[in-house]
Parts: sequence; structure tokens; C-alpha cells
Amino acid sequence: MMLTLVGKPGCHLCDEARVIVAQVCSETGTPWDEVSVLDEVALFDLYWEKIPVVLIDGVVHDFWRVDPDRLRAVLSR
Repeated sequence: MMLTLVGKPGCHLCDEARVIVAQVCSETGTPWDEVSVLDEVALFDLYWEKIPVVLIDGVVHDFWRVDPDRLRAVLSR
């Protein structure tokens, strides 16, 4: 699995999500990366009002608030 966090600089919800994603991915050994909606027009068009968005293998898992237990459950499968 590959997790992508979609957000933007200066977003407090993105900052909170980043901490959760980093912790859970560290626990589960899941690789992850982060992209900004400000750098990719297609992502901006899709997600600008939902950030932060967590994608797992390109599919939306969560947006706005990331639940660590729910994320851990999916990544531990």
C-alpha cells in the first residue's frame, strides 16, 4: 500500500493529519508521501475544499479529520 496526504501549507488540519499519518505509517511500515493542492491543478480541482485528504493507493480514505484507529485498521490488513 502507498498512502498520500493531500494538503497545503498553512493548513492547521493538514498539520494535525500529518502527525497522525506519520505515526500510523511508522507503526505499520506503510510508505507515504505528501503533495500540495497548490502544486497540482488536478488535485486542487478535486480536493481544495476537502483538505487534508488521505489517499490509499489513489483512493480517498479520509478527508478533513483523520481517525488514527480507522487508518491503522486499514493499513494493518
